[in-house]
Amino acid sequence: MSYVIAIPEYLAAAAADVAGVGSTISAASSAAVAQTTQVVAAAADEVSSQIAALFGAHGAAYQQAITHATAFHEQFVQALKTSAGAYAGTDAAAAAAAAADQNLLNLINAPTQALLGRPLIGNGANGAPGTGANGGDAGILIGNGGAGGSGTIGATGGTGGRGGAAGLLMGAAGAGGAIGGKGAPMSADGLLDGQDGING
Repeated sequence: MSYVIAIPEYLAAAAADVAGVGSTISAASSAAVAQTTQVVAAAADEVSSQIAALFGAHGAAYQQAITHATAFHEQFVQALKTSAGAYAGTDAAAAAAAAADQNLLNLINAPTQALLGRPLIGNGANGAPGTGANGGDAGILIGNGGAGGSGTIGATGGTGGRGGAAGLLMGAAGAGGAIGGKGAPMSADGLLDGQDGING
């Protein structure tokens, strides 16, 4: 599967850069109009007149092509600017929706968190690396336990933390800590769905 990452600020900067390139090309083409479309014959003979007319026609065709290219270029710059605005709007809408979801989850979890010190729904926090701390327990109903923190490196290793217990209904227990010491034993998985934690 391929992933596409769009950063609105980068799109806006690219649009400005592309617009600058277009302005430079347009300025150079405008400065060359007289010299390329109104070529003066080198002499008064028929051959010189025909060559001057040929170069003049070529210059006029070039200016016509530049006009079409400039119009396309402006459409491309506008598409970049529009895309940057669309991605920024989508990011803002997604952030607002995520905040609303988190607020609802906090409301649901508040009673059990206050009474039992554990959320109803949610994953447990991982133990800090190098501390051998236990992973946090998951939510009472649904969630994965946090992984235990690893032991310290270069010193007598602590025991990796115990992975948090999974939720009652669904979730996987956290893994025991690793590096610098022995892993903690496995933690229990969810009652209905889930898998056991692994040793560090």
